[in-house]
Amino acid sequence: MRKIVFLWIALIMVSLHAFADEKVSFTASAPDAVAVGDQFRLSYTVTTQKVRDFRVPSIKGFDVLMGPSRSQQKSVQIINGETTSTSSITFTYILMATKEGSFTLPGATITADGNQMVSNAVHINVLPADQANGASSGNSGRQGGAASRASSGTSVSNSDLFITATASKTTLYEQEAFLLTYKIYTLVDLRGFDNVKLPDFKGFHSQEVELPNDRKWSLEHYKGRNYQTTVYRQFVLFPQQSGKLTIDAARFDASIAKATQVADPFEAFFNGGNNYVEVKKTLATPQLTVDVKELPAGKPAGFSGGVGEFSISSSINSTNVKTNDAVTVKLVISGTGNLKLISTPEVKFPEDFEVYDPKVDNKFRLTSAGLSGSQVIEYLAIPRNAGTYKIPAVEFSYFDIKSRTYKTLTTEGYELHVEKGSGNAAQTIANFTNKEDLKVLNEDIRYIKQNDVTLSRKGDFFFGSLLCWLFYIVPGVVFILFFIIYRKQIAANANVAKMRTKKANKVAVKRMKMAGRLLADGKKDAFYDEVLKALWGYISDKLNIPVSRLSKDNVEGELRNYGVDDALIKEFLDALNNCEFARFAPGDDNQAMDKVYSDSLEVISKMESSIKH
Repeated sequence: MRKIVFLWIALIMVSLHAFADEKVSFTASAPDAVAVGDQFRLSYTVTTQKVRDFRVPSIKGFDVLMGPSRSQQKSVQIINGETTSTSSITFTYILMATKEGSFTLPGATITADGNQMVSNAVHINVLPADQANGASSGNSGRQGGAASRASSGTSVSNSDLFITATASKTTLYEQEAFLLTYKIYTLVDLRGFDNVKLPDFKGFHSQEVELPNDRKWSLEHYKGRNYQTTVYRQFVLFPQQSGKLTIDAARFDASIAKATQVADPFEAFFNGGNNYVEVKKTLATPQLTVDVKELPAGKPAGFSGGVGEFSISSSINSTNVKTNDAVTVKLVISGTGNLKLISTPEVKFPEDFEVYDPKVDNKFRLTSAGLSGSQVIEYLAIPRNAGTYKIPAVEFSYFDIKSRTYKTLTTEGYELHVEKGSGNAAQTIANFTNKEDLKVLNEDIRYIKQNDVTLSRKGDFFFGSLLCWLFYIVPGVVFILFFIIYRKQIAANANVAKMRTKKANKVAVKRMKMAGRLLADGKKDAFYDEVLKALWGYISDKLNIPVSRLSKDNVEGELRNYGVDDALIKEFLDALNNCEFARFAPGDDNQAMDKVYSDSLEVISKMESSIKH
C-alpha cells in the first residue's frame, strides 16, 4: 500500500512539472514598417498541437495574397540527461500593403488545449513607395530588399549609403545636455566598417550612450527613398563654453558587398545569376554647429554650476551625541542634468568640530536629457567639546532648464546637543595625513628613562675596531666580483652566434604570444604570418643560419647533424607545411588556427630540449 501511495505522488509531481513546462502561448508577428507595394508575412504561432477554431478578424488596409497556410514544428532537446520537447503550429498570411498610414491588426482567436486564447495585436506602419522605381521595394530582409533598389554596377553612390549626424538641440545654454546621433541609411549590403574616426568633441564634455550589440534595422522613408536604417552611435554632450561650437565631421571606411551579373551561364545557375564583389567607400558626415548661450546674469552666491532640474534633501544620524562621537550629515541631490559636473555643496560645522572630506556616491544613469538619478554626499565631523551647536541649512542653487531661471533650494538646519563623553575632550586628535585614523594622546606620550649611562671618549669605540676594517674590506671585495662578472658578460655578448642560439627560444615564445593575440582577435592572415616567423626565426637562431638561406631541405640536414630524431624533424616540417596550407584550406578557420597554434608551441618546446650546443 505504501508503494502505491509513493507512486501516485511521483506521478502527480511529474504531471505538475509537465504542466508548468508546457504553458501555451499564442503570439502574432509582422514587420514594424513596410512600404506601399511590399509583400510581407503575418504569422500567428501557438505552442501546442491541439488547436481548433483559428479565426482572424478582417484585415483592413492590406490585400491578402495567400493564407492562412499551416505549418507544424517540433523539437527535442537533451540537456544534462533531461529531455524536453517543444511543439508549435504557425498560421501564415502573405499580405501586400496598398496605402500609406499606420494600421493595427487586432488579435486572432484560437482554441488551444480546450482553452480560448487571443493573440496580441500587430501595429504596422506603411511608408510611401520608393520614388526611384515606383515599384515594390521588397522588404524581404534586413538589407536585401533595399539592395535591389541601389545603383547598378560596382560603384556605390552617395544616395545608396550615407550616415547622418543629428543633434537633438542646436540652440542651448552652457552645461545643457543634448543628444548627438549617428544613423546609417543604406540601400546596399553593408558588411561593416574597416575604420571609424569620430570627432574629439572639443569644447564639450561627452558620454557615450550604451547601445545593444544586436542593432535593430528598420525601414524608413527619407527624401523619397525607403532605406534600411539603424542607430550606429549616440553621445550625450555638455557644452563647456558659450559661443558657436563646431562638431567636426566623422569619417567611416565602409565595406560593401555589391552584386554583379555573371556571364558564365553555369556559374549564374549556381549563384542565382549574381556574383558578389567587395567595394570600399569612405563616408563623411557634415559638420554641425551648435549655438551655446551663456548662462544669464544674476547667478546666486551659492551657484553650484548645475544645469537641469534638481531637488535636494538632507538627514543627520543623530542630534544627541557625546564628545568624540561621529556626526554624519547626508545630502541627496536628485534630478536630471549635469549631475557629474556640479560642485559639492558646503555644510558649515561649528569651528571646534573636526571635519573630514565628504564622501560622494554617484547613482545616476545616462539619458538623452543628461544624467538622471542622484548624488549622495556624506559629511563626517567629530565634536570635541560639550555644548549645544547649530548646523545651518545648506543652500543649493542651479539653473532650471524649463523656466530658464536660477533656483535656490534650502535644506533644514539641525540643532546638535553634545554631552561630555568619557575621557578628556582633547583626548583624541586627527591624523591629517589620513583622516580615517585617530591617534590617542595617552598612548603617544613616552617618558624619558633615567638610568645610569657609561660614557666613553670620542674615537675609542669605532676606529681600530673590526667594524672599521670591514668598511674598507667589503667594498673592495664587491668591486672585484663585479669586475669579474662584467668581463665575463662582455665576452659572452661578443659571441653573436652563441647569443642568438641562447635567445632563440625567448624570441620564438614572444612571437607566439603575439600570434595568440591575433588568434583571439580572429585576424587569420596576420596570425599565420606570425606563426611562420616564429618557426623560421627559431630554427634560424638555433642553427645560426640566416633566414634568407634557409629551406626545408637544408633545415632537415642541419637538424640531423645536431642529432635531432627523424620523427621530431618530420614533426617540425609538418608544422611549417600545416601553417602554410591552413589559411587556404576550407572548413572551420578557428579550429584550424587553434590546431596550428598548439602544434607550433609543442614542436618548438620539443626542439628546444633536443638541440644541444
